[in-house]
Amino acid sequence: MTSLMGKARCPDVTQRYGGLDAAAVDSILRRVASLAAALFDAPVATVAVTGTDGAWFRTTHGSDRVAGPGFAPELWGRTLLPDHSGTAGDTSTRARTVIGRPIHSELGIRFCVAAPVVTAGGERLGTIQVLDTRPRKATDRQMSALEDLSTLLVDELELRLSVSGTVATERRMRKDAERLARTLQRTLLPPALPEVPGLGVAASYHNASADEVGGDFYDLFPLNDGRWGFFLGDVCGKGAEAAALTSLARYTLRAAAIYDPDPCAVLANLDTVLKGEYQGDDPRYCTAVFGVLQPEGGGSFAVTLAGGGHPPALALRADGAVHPVSTKGGQLIGLLPDPHFVTATLRLAAGETLLLYTDGLTEARTETRAMLGEAGLIAHLSAIRPRGSGALLTAIDELLGRLGAGVTDDTALLALSVPSPRNEPTAQELQ
Repeated sequence: MTSLMGKARCPDVTQRYGGLDAAAVDSILRRVASLAAALFDAPVATVAVTGTDGAWFRTTHGSDRVAGPGFAPELWGRTLLPDHSGTAGDTSTRARTVIGRPIHSELGIRFCVAAPVVTAGGERLGTIQVLDTRPRKATDRQMSALEDLSTLLVDELELRLSVSGTVATERRMRKDAERLARTLQRTLLPPALPEVPGLGVAASYHNASADEVGGDFYDLFPLNDGRWGFFLGDVCGKGAEAAALTSLARYTLRAAAIYDPDPCAVLANLDTVLKGEYQGDDPRYCTAVFGVLQPEGGGSFAVTLAGGGHPPALALRADGAVHPVSTKGGQLIGLLPDPHFVTATLRLAAGETLLLYTDGLTEARTETRAMLGEAGLIAHLSAIRPRGSGALLTAIDELLGRLGAGVTDDTALLALSVPSPRNEPTAQELQ
């Protein structure tokens, strides 16, 4: 069997099916030629398609000579491309009558039948032909079966064309969705964090899915009395509904902090707003940590946190120790009738960092398929002992990169660090 796909061009056909996978179409034509030959118990069958220069043989089953340089394709363009199924019969005599010149005698062809390949809309694509060196006649059943085979070929090509178009449309839609998701995600996060005197600040966001808007959020902003408010949270769900909830939560937290910056009061205000906005059988909720930074003498900061169902923040101390800042007992925001929020306080001194994160980090799967967990995260940070907010997030970014497919949920990170004095050696230098 010989395939000529890619060795010639047929503009009429390639315009319609040029977008299809060449190997797949080639495989279809080979099967059709093989079935046609078996149907007539003939040694040779071809699938030809029409082009601007007559017939162009795409696939030949049984003999290279039919498609080789010794054969004139224009013969089949006039004889074997009828408007309906027909029989050429003994071509040694009849071809002279139809064509007006003898067929190439070295081929020895004395029997040929052909069925046109035509679309439902009447577009001529080509012909299926069966050739033999034995003079004989085709039965009605054989001719009917050849017509059915031609119809099946058109149906298969059209199905492939339809699937190809659907896939292309879905790819375009996916790209558009990813572009929209990225744009919308940027609007839900601050474009840049403000500079806080005496404090190093860094944040990052990792999308688990490029075409879905996540529900993680964070922010850092000045309060009216020289203090700074910050928060990080995670809303339920994905997509447009999560985006609406994220936007509401973020702006509610900022507004509530200006009205009353007490961390528990801020979370309580958010709880009230969510319950007022989302009522009935489809409640919406989130987890969050809200904190207030108070500058102190000596360059340190006093921190007050309140947690509502969120993973504990981590304090990375100057000696390399990593301690959770527990807000255990804080409950989900927007779901329970009378939720309880828990506060914690700490002091950030020189060389120390506070890390807030969403559960996409601790729920990531390691190489053993176990969750990283809070203990795994603490162990990792204790081992590498990063110094400063930027170095910390770089280390976590590298960890997420190594976990790869194990990261199945979005992850938001916010790190606040008090720089070490310039003359103080870093942890790496002490090792």
